[in-house]
Amino acid sequence: MAGPPLNPSPSPDLSDLQGLLRSGYTSLPHARFCLYTAAGRSSGRAFLAALHPIVTSAAEREVKVVTQVAMTASCLKQLSVSDDVIAQFPLEFLEGMATAERSVFLGDVGDQDPANWAWGGPGNPRVDLLVMTYAPSADRLEAACTQVDALAETHQLSMAGVLTTSPWSTEEPFGFRDGISQPRLDEFASTARRAQEGLFSAPRPVAIGEFVLGYPNEYGHLTERPMVLRASDPDRLLPDDPSGSGEADLGRNGTYLVLRTLRQSVDEFWAYARQASGGDPVAATALAAKMVGRWPSGAPLALASDQDRPELAQSNDFGYHAHDRLGLSCPIGAHIRRANPRDALDPRPGSAESLAVTDRHRLLRRGRNYGPVKDGGAPGNERGLQFIALVANLSRQFEFVQHTWLDSTKFDGLYEDVDPVTGTRGPGASTFTVPGTPFRNRYLDVPSFVTTRGGAYFFLPGIRALNYLANGP
Repeated sequence: MAGPPLNPSPSPDLSDLQGLLRSGYTSLPHARFCLYTAAGRSSGRAFLAALHPIVTSAAEREVKVVTQVAMTASCLKQLSVSDDVIAQFPLEFLEGMATAERSVFLGDVGDQDPANWAWGGPGNPRVDLLVMTYAPSADRLEAACTQVDALAETHQLSMAGVLTTSPWSTEEPFGFRDGISQPRLDEFASTARRAQEGLFSAPRPVAIGEFVLGYPNEYGHLTERPMVLRASDPDRLLPDDPSGSGEADLGRNGTYLVLRTLRQSVDEFWAYARQASGGDPVAATALAAKMVGRWPSGAPLALASDQDRPELAQSNDFGYHAHDRLGLSCPIGAHIRRANPRDALDPRPGSAESLAVTDRHRLLRRGRNYGPVKDGGAPGNERGLQFIALVANLSRQFEFVQHTWLDSTKFDGLYEDVDPVTGTRGPGASTFTVPGTPFRNRYLDVPSFVTTRGGAYFFLPGIRALNYLANGP
């Protein structure tokens, strides 16, 4: 499935990118995501100015504590960014995740309506800033967060929420290896990473402009992003617009960050798998694997349809059309097949055109688990995922995947099926179909296993843009 290299893109200025674009910081197992509300222009700018020196760039590789900062549309208003500049941000970002129309579109209805959220909803404190801290130990994390909280208090920011995480794990809470199918970005690849891929060839590269603003995307264009008049940046804190407009590029080397707290009903997931499999634990694991599309080890069903093969745990360079067009190995509605259909969809399934379409809807994921690491936690303790995705286009990437692939009952010819793991259930949307010969199996009334508990859209600016926003136009 490896394809020809993309047309070369300008090398990104790693010193101007926040490090999260390059790394999920899995070597720093402890993390906390803190949400703040700014009191006004002076307090927000002063806080950003104090925070700017400790924000970690993508050029910094050997760091013990990492700090990243992102902001919502309401924060831009608090910082007194001019209306004409704010209007250049995408509508999805400006309106936010919790509007009534967007909630329906994203499947945030019923129990997971924003009115029921723990943060980010209409009844919760306004979220302006997100500060993400990563550290090698719980003690180092506590010390770093205490420093950030002190800066926030000094500059009159109030706490809107604290999102804790579990120590880093290669498994998500349901017990399946996670984080395997990430987009390949050659601009960030290292010799060590290529060696780690071992026997399995890497999947085709995706244009860096799909995730970093100011670079060509999969269409060969620069994604729209906010500009400011050069006169509004007399100290030339911002980079020039690479298109040659003469304006200063506020968006370049930034990205949009999607953050959603997703509660996972782990006990209910495995209880359903056992019940639907007649109580046979082996059959229950096989059914759960069909729902996910991978075995617990990470081995994809497309390559290991009958039993788990841990030696294939890191396999990611495979397609569906040539060998599993009907979904006999990996069901068409399985979670990983919906989230990344690879070469399965029109136009011309199995072709480079099909792969190119999928590449235009990829997500760079940086999430962390939260709650007890394994079973046995105190009753009522939530477990789940602080889901994080980085994208250059909220509508074409995150929202498209959520609405058109995960939550669609008509995905790739299905009927009444949504994603069996994360999909939003509703009338005519609670079936999971497993193709087979001579007959298929249809599992009816599949319950919900994932509930949204909070969410927001953020702008993760480049380091120079962060400095500009802290100093003001």
